[in-house]
Amino acid sequence: MKLIASALFAAALTFFVPAEDSRNKYTPDDNTHFAMPAYSSLSEWEARKQHLRTQILSAAGLFPMPPKTPLNPASYGRLERDGYSIDKILIETLPGYYLGGNLYQPLRRSGKLPAVLLAHGHWKYGRLQNEVEYSVPALAVNLARQGYVVFAYDMVGYNDTRQTPHSFGGQDEQLWAFSPFGLQLWNSIRSVDYLLSLPNVDAARIAITGASGGGTQTFMLAAVDERVRFAAPVNMMSDSMQGGDPCEDAPGLRFGTFNTEIAAAIAPRRMLVVSSTHDWTKHTPYEEYPAIRKIYELYGRANRVGSVQVDAPHNYNKESREAVYKFFGEHMMGQRDSSALQDHEFEQEKDEDLLALRDGQPPANALNYDALFDSWKQISRRQAEAATDRSAIREQLRLALAVEWPTRLASDVDHENVLLSRVGVADRVGGLYIATGSKEATLVIHPRGAEAARRTPVVQSLVEAGRSVMMIDTFQTGNAHAYRNRSSRYFLTYNHSDDANRVQDILTALAFLKMNHSGPIKVVGLENAAVWCLFAAAVAPMDVALTANLEGFDGSDESFRKSFFVPGLQRAGGLRAARLLTNK
Repeated sequence: MKLIASALFAAALTFFVPAEDSRNKYTPDDNTHFAMPAYSSLSEWEARKQHLRTQILSAAGLFPMPPKTPLNPASYGRLERDGYSIDKILIETLPGYYLGGNLYQPLRRSGKLPAVLLAHGHWKYGRLQNEVEYSVPALAVNLARQGYVVFAYDMVGYNDTRQTPHSFGGQDEQLWAFSPFGLQLWNSIRSVDYLLSLPNVDAARIAITGASGGGTQTFMLAAVDERVRFAAPVNMMSDSMQGGDPCEDAPGLRFGTFNTEIAAAIAPRRMLVVSSTHDWTKHTPYEEYPAIRKIYELYGRANRVGSVQVDAPHNYNKESREAVYKFFGEHMMGQRDSSALQDHEFEQEKDEDLLALRDGQPPANALNYDALFDSWKQISRRQAEAATDRSAIREQLRLALAVEWPTRLASDVDHENVLLSRVGVADRVGGLYIATGSKEATLVIHPRGAEAARRTPVVQSLVEAGRSVMMIDTFQTGNAHAYRNRSSRYFLTYNHSDDANRVQDILTALAFLKMNHSGPIKVVGLENAAVWCLFAAAVAPMDVALTANLEGFDGSDESFRKSFFVPGLQRAGGLRAARLLTNK
């Protein structure tokens, strides 16, 4: 007899297990054309927004947030010009790690002033770039003359900020969520801290803008940091091009999401989206902007987001800058006289006169790359060892694994054969299910799949004892092994690792068993599958009787690389956290 049923949803007959696993068929990358989901209520969107924020922070290695140590800001000289000054600044965003920038301030202005962060893009000279199509100094000088405090700060690996290269990291760094993206986002957060430490800055009027890669940093920071009240991402908002640079991509960053949805998390704060007719943002006024506006409409604040398109190649040129001046001027200054919000010529400084470190030598206590990575790991370990809240520890692991407890399952049971799928995900988990009617059930996981598990003495003894037993082909094992295109450079930014998918499959099977058996559920992890089962049991929202011999898996970086590779897992507490949650 063949039975199609849903374990977790009453209208099961409308759902079916797909013929192929979507995780093999659909492997998005930076150039996938995404579409904004429809959100029917503000409460639905608010829940989604909170998830997006924690996902971004987890991918960046900032969940939980590292301790905010003293910034120790230092000025390496000031230049005074017509209506503004420029300071050459270093701030210590982590102990022994320095971020460089230029602080532009208006002269002869009193009281609390609005402030703007300038995040530069991937132009050769970074924050020093001054060309017709793109100029950070022009933007900074004009904003300062208009009355803003402006901090133009470096991307990692640029100008004064060279303790790491712009592109770095291998599997060890990925395990600890130590990446250019995360370090840059942390620098942005600390740059907000720096602006707020200045006595002449109004905390209620903080903004950020940037073009290209600086546009990415603009909406990433604004999405996670509510202190940023105004955002103007320039020439970056696209459903079909997400970045393609190490500072814009990190493992887990865009699981199930993309830049337009991330930028929508800025709502209902004010945002101006600037685009170009000649790059990947050419459709922004007609595709991405309306999708974001619909999110603002959920708040009844559609008037708080705007769109401007400039007929020019990829840029932050005069026309783009003036659009941003008008946006900031109206909403941050109450200035509606556009004649006062124009781009004016200025005296361009020599590059060396804008650098804090003219000789290229960082402060005496500055850490080299290896020491900085070691320090990052030490900070992570101290946070993990100090953690006592089991729910918070579980949440960290769950975010790193990016797994869920299924709320809707489709299942297909035919004699001893079983197929499971999460509704809306279209994954496919096959296996064997020997249902004897007993209240108790045991899930047995073998690294070579269900058939291999079926032949083990463990399963044979359970069957002889009349117990119900499930064995599954976790992702890419047993009959589930299939081709998966992993060729994208940033594959793990959009796609789970094989081992993370295996943990998900174990949770899917547990959810099925939980709904079909009223007694305790046991999990037996055999050979290398023991560690999969350990982490599944650690994040499962139910008590699991776990049998798992880790057989030498010691929780070191090497053991994770070889046996259980999931980016961010060491940052989330690693083996220690999993054992704490399972009492193993």
